[in-house]
Amino acid sequence: MINRRKLLQVAVALSTGPFVIPRLSGSSGELNLYSWSDYIYPDMLADFTDKSGIKVNLSVYGSNDEALNKLRATQGAGFDLVMPSVVYGPAWNRYKLLQPLDESRININGCNPDMWSKSRELGASYRRERYLCPFNWGTEALTWNRAERQLSYGEASFGDLWHPDNRGKVTVRAHSALLAIGLYLDRIGELPSGQMRITYDNESDMRRIYSECTAFAVKHKPWIRQFWSNAQQIQNAYLRNACVIGQTWDGPAFRLADETSNGIGYIAPVEGALTWMDCMGIPSKGKNIDQAFEFINWYYQPRSGAMHANNSGYNSCAHHAEELLSSKAKERFQQAYPGDALERLWWYPPEAPWFIAIRNEFRDQFLAA
Repeated sequence: MINRRKLLQVAVALSTGPFVIPRLSGSSGELNLYSWSDYIYPDMLADFTDKSGIKVNLSVYGSNDEALNKLRATQGAGFDLVMPSVVYGPAWNRYKLLQPLDESRININGCNPDMWSKSRELGASYRRERYLCPFNWGTEALTWNRAERQLSYGEASFGDLWHPDNRGKVTVRAHSALLAIGLYLDRIGELPSGQMRITYDNESDMRRIYSECTAFAVKHKPWIRQFWSNAQQIQNAYLRNACVIGQTWDGPAFRLADETSNGIGYIAPVEGALTWMDCMGIPSKGKNIDQAFEFINWYYQPRSGAMHANNSGYNSCAHHAEELLSSKAKERFQQAYPGDALERLWWYPPEAPWFIAIRNEFRDQFLAA
C-alpha cells in the first residue's frame, strides 16, 4: 500500500524554490487527446504547444463507460492519448484497446514514485507490460452547503446523506452511491462485506451484497434531488438545483467552494473517502505516438502537474507538483482531509469486465426505480 501520510503531507508544504523546466525535444505535428471534461485547461495547452510545437486537438468525456464505449466502437482508433481510470485497465485490455507503453520513452522519475508503483497493482499493467501511466488522483466524499448543514470530521458519514432532514436535497452518482451505502451498512453492522472488498472477488458475493445496497437505495430514492454523472452536473446540482448535500468528486467541490466564497464544503467521511487514480494510455490504433510521449513527459514536470492541480482541484501524479500548489489549493486539501483521513482513504480495486457489467445492472435498477 502507498504510504499515504508520506505521500500527501507534501501537499501542504511550502514551495522550496523554482524548478527548472527543460524544453522538450523539438517536435511538431498534432496530438488527438481524449480527456475527462475538467482535466485540461487553456494554460496547459498553451504551455505544452509552446514547449513542444505540437497542436492539441482536445475531445472530452464525462465517464469511464463513455470513453470505453467510444474506443470500442472505433476499435481503438481516433485518438492518440486517452485518460482512463486505472481500475478500468482490465476492461481496456480485454478489448485490446491500448498499446503497451515503451517505458524507456517515459521520464519515470517525473512521476510520483509511490503512484507509479501503486498503479501497477491497481490495473495499469497486463501480462507484465505497462499500458497506463499515472496522471492524477482524487476522491469521492461528502459535499455540502455550509449555510444549510454542519459536518465535522470524525462524525460525518455516508449515512448522513439518508438522514430524514435531507429528503429531496441529495445529489449522488448512482453506481458509486451503491458502494458508499455498502460501506455505511458494513460499518454499522447491518451488512458485513469486508468493507465491500468481497464484492470484487466473485459474482455470487457481489450480487448478494449489491442486492441489499440497491434495496436500501431504492427505498431512499425520494431523498435524491439530482443524479450526476460528470463534473458539470455536480456543479449544477448546487448552483442551480438547490441540492444541500451529496457524494461528489473533490475537484468540482473545490471549484464550487471558490465560486461560492467557501459556501460549499467537502470532507472525508468516517468510512473513508473513495479514492481513484486516472492514467494516460495510448489507444491501440493511435497514430501520433511521438506526440503522445511528448505530452506524457511534459506533464511529468512539476510546473505542468501544478497547473493541472490548481485549475482542476484534483491531485497531480507529477513528482513535486504538490510543492507548487497555490495557497488556496493547500488550504482546501487540509480542510478536506484532517486528522487521520489520509490513512483511511478507500482505494478502488481493479474492476474486471464482469464486475462493471453487474454493477451497471444494479445502477440501472436504482435509476429506474
